[in-house]
Order: sequence, then C-alpha cells, then structure tokens
Amino acid sequence: MAKSSFVRHFRESSPYIHRFRGQTFVINFGGDVLADGHFWNIAQDIALLNSLGINVVLVHGAGPQIDAALERDGLGSERVEGRRITTEAIMERLIPAVGGVRLQVEAILSEGRLDSPMAHAGLQISGGNFIIAQPIGILSGVDYQHTGEVRRVAVEAINRHLADDEVVLLSPIGVSPTGTLFNIRAEDIAVAAAIDLKAAKLIFYADFPGVLDGSGELLRQIVLSEIPALLQGELPEAIREHLLSAEKVCRAGVERVHIIPRTEDGALLRELFTRDGLGTMISRDPFEHLRPASRSDIPGIMSLIRPLEDSGVLVRRGRERLEREVERFTVMERDGKVIGCVALYPYPEHGMAEIACLAVDEQYREEGRGEQLLDYGIAEAKKLGLSEVFVLSTQSSHWFLERAFRRGNLKELPVPKQALYNWQRRSGIFLRRLREA
Repeated sequence: MAKSSFVRHFRESSPYIHRFRGQTFVINFGGDVLADGHFWNIAQDIALLNSLGINVVLVHGAGPQIDAALERDGLGSERVEGRRITTEAIMERLIPAVGGVRLQVEAILSEGRLDSPMAHAGLQISGGNFIIAQPIGILSGVDYQHTGEVRRVAVEAINRHLADDEVVLLSPIGVSPTGTLFNIRAEDIAVAAAIDLKAAKLIFYADFPGVLDGSGELLRQIVLSEIPALLQGELPEAIREHLLSAEKVCRAGVERVHIIPRTEDGALLRELFTRDGLGTMISRDPFEHLRPASRSDIPGIMSLIRPLEDSGVLVRRGRERLEREVERFTVMERDGKVIGCVALYPYPEHGMAEIACLAVDEQYREEGRGEQLLDYGIAEAKKLGLSEVFVLSTQSSHWFLERAFRRGNLKELPVPKQALYNWQRRSGIFLRRLREA
C-alpha cells in the first residue's frame, strides 16, 4: 500500500476508533472457520479490537466437528427447524467435540510469537458457566431431549471479565440450574448475549458475502423495517436465520448487526473501520438519511461545498452566512458524515421557493443522491403550498433540464431575488412548476 493511501485510511478510521472504545461487540462464528484454517486471520482482528478498548464477546460454533465425531462412531442426527435433536449418545460425543473447538480457539487467540501480528497482544480469554440453559422439551410432538435454549445470560459475571480487559468466549453448551448440560445453537447464544449485554454490535461470520437481493447483488445496508419484506422472498436458510436474529436484536436495542464473509481476510476490520464496509449492515435507523441541518453540521457543510465554490459551481458562502441560514439546510448523513446538502429559500408571497446549494460529496456521486436531495427540496416546497421552484446554475443546466425544469429569465423570479442577482456569475435561471401527483 502506498504511504499516502495508508495514512489516509488510518486517519479515516480514527472516528470509528473513538466511537467504539468501551462498547461491547458480540461476534459469532462457526466451527468451519477452524476446520478450514481461517480463524488465524480472524484472531488477529479480534486482538486488534481488544487493543483498541473494545469489549469482545466471542460465540463459537462446532457443527463440522460434531458431525465428524458422530460420523466416526457411526451415529446420525436429526435436525428439526434448524435445531439438532440431541440424544444422550449424541451429547456424549458433542461435549468433547465442542471442548476441542474451544481449546483450539483459546490456543490461537493466545498466540504471541514476536514474528506474528499478535506479538505482545497478551489476550486473556475467559470462559465459564455464563449461559444458564433450560430444555426446549417437546414441541409439536418432537422431543428435543438434550437440546436446550438460553434461559439467562450471566451478565454481571461477563461484564466483570470485560472490565478486566479479557475476551469472553462462549461455547454452544449451557448448563441448567440442576447441573444438566444442554446443546444450544451458537446463534441463539449470540443473540441472547447481545441483547442482555446491551451490545452495540452483533457480528456474524457467514459462508456468503452478505444478504443478496433478487438479482444477486449485495445489499450493503438494510433497515429494520425492510426485513419483513426480505423474509417474504426466496432466501437460503442461513441468511433467513441471520435476518430473523437481526430483527430480534435490533428491536431489543442493539444498534447494528453485521454479516461478513468468513473467508475474506480482514473482513472484520473493513466492515467496522471503513465508511462503506464490506458485507451487509442491518440497523435500527437508516444508515444514510436526510435530516434538518444544525449548527454542528456547519463544518461538514463547509467541507462539502468548498471544492464546488472554488470551481465556481456554487456561489461562495462564508461561515457567518451559513450560521444565519443553517435552518434552511437539509443534510444527507452517512454513518455520521455529511455527504450531501440542499437549501430551500421560500418566497411565500410569490408562491415560489429557491432550491440552492445542492451538493453531494464527490465519493458518493452518480448514485442518485443529487436527485434525492432535489426531490426532497421539491417535496418541502409542496408542503408549504408553493406552486413553483427555481434554481440558479452556471454549470449544471442540462442536469436540471433533464429533471423537468425549463429555462427562465430574471423577470420571472421573485422581486427580492431579482435585486440579489449576481450579474458577474450570470447564472442560468431554471424553473419548475409543482403539480400534485
């Protein structure tokens, strides 16, 4: 990586480092990441999170290892609605299989060779009876036997270990108050832990890049309200389970759920510390949304419009003017950064409004955001009962003409605006009538 690229990316990660410090992340991965050797890379990323002051709770699965143990002994197992029916004989093989995976995870997380990225990491791994279980029992005539569900998460005990800068490791086995062990799906444990620990994030390592739409394109962001519609479509069972889990934890207060590919080196870091991420992020609130601007947005707006002012696309606005007029602005925010803005200046006595200072960050153009901001300004003008909007532009005439604006002249503008017209810029005048759909 070029030096300038490294410096830029490292600086861009700074806001996330500050934001995540002290937060709790629950990370779920299956036993397959150990079986195929990918956990070594994941462990390096986990060590980095820990070094940045992030509380890490790991929930591992052991499906392939359990299947292998059963196959060696000539035993089969039945699954109903995604859960393995755990007989006494299966439980006898399951316990050492899960224990073996746990020891492997602890060994890799404890790696500290000086020639490795985990040198001096000094990770302390804690485990224990943190998951209190109860039997599923008999459902629809099916006796699940030693398959259980989470009754309670030992939140206080886990938090004590996290406060001591330890990584907490949870296995897919819980113990009941009577001392009986139960097989519990790792994803169910991750969901319960994320909710009860009030985690900021629940992260799933998956066998796929994320949630795909009907045409096979990766959905980078999903809002909670969009999940029911997605569940109506044809989805692989694993994706469906992750979406159901995401819906449950987001409704319970977890801010975000991330689904990332387990085979992609550095997937965790790219998802968490870059603005656009890597896999699919599911959030309670829109990841990218429009909202009224406030004074705290002025630095972001200035940074956004300054290049356009320098090139003559926008008329220059000083900070004092922005402070006076900030209530006229709407900003498009993406993960805490202002990436677009538009201003609306109504002239109600003339039945008109000016749409001004429409700008989109260069990195996010050509994806319809400018049109979204324009449509928002038009919608707000309609709410005010106005009949026409206008814009002044020196370099975007065709863009507005393609969006139902027409060329106008100075006399068609409100009289107060006519008096403010800048003859040096000689901006083109474009108007659009507002009609109800």
